[in-house]
Amino acid sequence: MGVLKRMFEMMFKKLAFIGISFFALGNMAMAQSAEEKGLAIMVEADKRDEGYGDSVGELTMELSNRQGQKSRRKLKIKSFEMADTSVGDKSVVIFDQPRDIKGTVFLTHSKILDSDDQWIFLPALGRVKRISSQNKSGPFMGSEFAYEDMSSREVGKYSYKWLRDEPCGKMTCSVIEAVPLYKNSGYTRLINWIDHEYLQARKTEFYNRRGDLLKVLTLKGYHLYLDQYWRPGDLFMENKMTGKTTRLKWSRFEFRKGLKEKDFSKARIKTAK
Repeated sequence: MGVLKRMFEMMFKKLAFIGISFFALGNMAMAQSAEEKGLAIMVEADKRDEGYGDSVGELTMELSNRQGQKSRRKLKIKSFEMADTSVGDKSVVIFDQPRDIKGTVFLTHSKILDSDDQWIFLPALGRVKRISSQNKSGPFMGSEFAYEDMSSREVGKYSYKWLRDEPCGKMTCSVIEAVPLYKNSGYTRLINWIDHEYLQARKTEFYNRRGDLLKVLTLKGYHLYLDQYWRPGDLFMENKMTGKTTRLKWSRFEFRKGLKEKDFSKARIKTAK
């Protein structure tokens, strides 16, 4: 599911993993392998997020270096749920502030095992640039989120393994390993903490191609929308190697705004608002 689409809702449906309850798993636990249990959790999680249709969110992005110097950006995220589950969802990120990047637009058509289609419109250059499949691990707009993180984390993109249960703050979490199956991933694995009580993602660790811990995403401030869809209001990504951080804080999030698939086409990227 990845952190900006369903993090950006995207940023979220998929950067924010939701697991099923242990009560639901209880009767199956004895018969399941760790891989089967991990997959079952992720499949059920994806089902629980189906039917959102489309969404629009506004947020701030705060970048901070090791010395604590900060810069802020304002942006909006739009997403569109594809009815065909054999393809991934679509999203667009539009930067509104500061002035030097105002009008920058980033479009993603998520795939399953194929490389995601991603384009960026840079108003200063007046042209649309396609993001190479070899460059998806690069930083998105100077943040600690990679281009890869901006894609929705479709279930079929990973193999899964339930590792253990352990305390996570005042809660108890399932810890699930996700290994990318698609080509050119910048990660060897992701480790996800999913709480039992509210079925929300609390943390994700990202390991680089050498197998080292690269960064950690912490999610909090969850809100329930339409009595069904949970979305975190605060996502904090910390690069463990550089000390840099990026925080995403949502000020508005709305579903079913009547967006159309054509609103997420490359032909409309220059006029996206």
